[in-house]
Amino acid sequence: MSPAKLLDQIHGTDDLRNLDRSELSTLAEEIRDEIISVVSRCGGHLASNLGVVELTIALHWVFDPAKDRLIWDVGHQSYPHKILTGRRDGFQTLRQLGGLSGFPRREESPCDVFGTGHAGTSISSALGIAEAKSIQGEKAKVIAIIGDGSMTAGLAFEGLNQAGILDRDLIVVLNDNEMSISPNVGALASYLSRVMTGQVVNRFRNEMKSFLQTMPGIGQSVYRWAKHSEEFFKGFLTPGVLFEQLGFKYVGPIEGHRLDHLIETFKNVKGMEGPILVHVITKKGKGYGPAEADPAGFHGVGAFDRTNGQPVRSKGPKTYTHVFGRTLCRIAQRDKRVVAITAAMPSGTGLEGFANKFPDRFYDIGIAEQHAVTFAAGLAAEGLRPFVAIYSSFLQRAYDQIVHDVCLQNLPVRFALDRGGIVGEDGPTHHGVFDFSYLRHIPNMVVMAPKDENELQHMVETARIAEGPIAFRYARGKGWGVSLDRRLKGIDIGKAEILREGDDAAIVAVGSTVVPSLDAAERLAQSGIHAAVVNARFVKPLDGDLICGVAEATGRIMTVEENVLEGGFGSAVLELLQARGLFSVEVRRLGISNVFVEHGPREALCHIQGLDSEGIVSAMMTWLGAEKRPEKKMTVVDLKKISS
Repeated sequence: MSPAKLLDQIHGTDDLRNLDRSELSTLAEEIRDEIISVVSRCGGHLASNLGVVELTIALHWVFDPAKDRLIWDVGHQSYPHKILTGRRDGFQTLRQLGGLSGFPRREESPCDVFGTGHAGTSISSALGIAEAKSIQGEKAKVIAIIGDGSMTAGLAFEGLNQAGILDRDLIVVLNDNEMSISPNVGALASYLSRVMTGQVVNRFRNEMKSFLQTMPGIGQSVYRWAKHSEEFFKGFLTPGVLFEQLGFKYVGPIEGHRLDHLIETFKNVKGMEGPILVHVITKKGKGYGPAEADPAGFHGVGAFDRTNGQPVRSKGPKTYTHVFGRTLCRIAQRDKRVVAITAAMPSGTGLEGFANKFPDRFYDIGIAEQHAVTFAAGLAAEGLRPFVAIYSSFLQRAYDQIVHDVCLQNLPVRFALDRGGIVGEDGPTHHGVFDFSYLRHIPNMVVMAPKDENELQHMVETARIAEGPIAFRYARGKGWGVSLDRRLKGIDIGKAEILREGDDAAIVAVGSTVVPSLDAAERLAQSGIHAAVVNARFVKPLDGDLICGVAEATGRIMTVEENVLEGGFGSAVLELLQARGLFSVEVRRLGISNVFVEHGPREALCHIQGLDSEGIVSAMMTWLGAEKRPEKKMTVVDLKKISS
């Protein structure tokens, strides 16, 4: 029988504070073991969560989530928080369909006071909460926990800037897991920070300020000198001058795995007023050897063998991400104008190989999508061909830059939108189901989506040779296993293709829904329903002649897309038919309904939305009926002639 765990006693933060402080280190190791066990089976964000275990325990030991507010930036480090706030029993369902989210969610727990998933939002939201508390006359501490990577986001500094002006009780915890501090400097800095936040020193500082400022004639000058001297001394030992200039009291650096230092510091900080920044040094992947050795590789992982850290992978086709990265290297070899830009995701977007082969033409600009787009526009203005590789849901953050800096000036920036459509276990903050809608209405923009990995590589080449702004989006994960052409070729802009003939209806699909539509057509044929299948390739511009020709030939069109229906591909087809006066053509649209899609396996979510072959068959059968539709009176158009 295994010994009882401290973790078994924790059903909320009140239980945590009932433990003896001497037991907290053991609890930290149990939390780490729990995280490694679950993530090795379910996948998730590992290294970042292992790095904040002691920090999370200390925060929940000192602050009361029933009154105080903890906001976790991005949420990559929220697993210990979930475990300590009554969700340990459900932690086994992490990122599974119907289970716990991998990110903070307001619907999941009152301890998740603000939903997160994208970087840089914590300080602004925390400041808003602190201001609301002030307006309502409530006393509470508001704490934003933000990683050093998220501090590259411009939004974070916008929040810091206003926070210094408002002067509310806001604590920003900077979780720095990249900086290395030698033991001597770290110990001294930690000691100074704990002393500097003590009640006696802090009270003495405030009293001395008041005394000096009341001295007639020279008081203000002496105070400024004393303040300057304090900052000068601290500048030798801490990197806090920037935050002090923004109006924050700077505390740190603190060793992020010393519970005694963390608890003592947070207790002192809790008694201080105004905006405070606590700089905590942690080790990403702490406590798990493979993650410590490769923190970037263990940031976001699939299932793995916890004994050696090796991923559990099934053999199969290459991923779309891999095909994109390899193809970009191929075209860059013969076109010196090609450069690659990513926003802190060189591995996630498949650009590591490009970075190694063409380091002078590769730019990782950090979590700064707005800057990435405008930086690319500047490169394009001087004749280069920048490829901006960003996840679809993250590009949403740079909408104005796409409109104002790229499309308005008709500059040849290429947007490679990875994770287009339903992403899977990361859930609603990461599903890329809005890009057709937010891109296709912008003048000058071309929007493409490949049916498979072979067509993707040709779209990369198309983007290289075409003029003006171009976006192409592709799905997360593996392709369909089709063979890849050795020779790259451009696709005529706006040209669709007919993949299957039929005269009962036409399925006009785009991107990841084309192959399921072909499979659906095969199954429909067995029921006597003969559906043509069109690979649209382009959301904008549409192949108007081909689509309208098929519409007239069959009288019925079903559009299929892995995008929201509002303003998406199906809407574009409806607009086309209306513009051509084809009002008698019946249209059905399949796509993402007007909801935020939950987290879960991609295949299961596509099935729920009716976007797999089974869902397409069911929709067509319901529309046409189980029997083949009656003989049409109109003349059937030769589909081969339309597509030629």
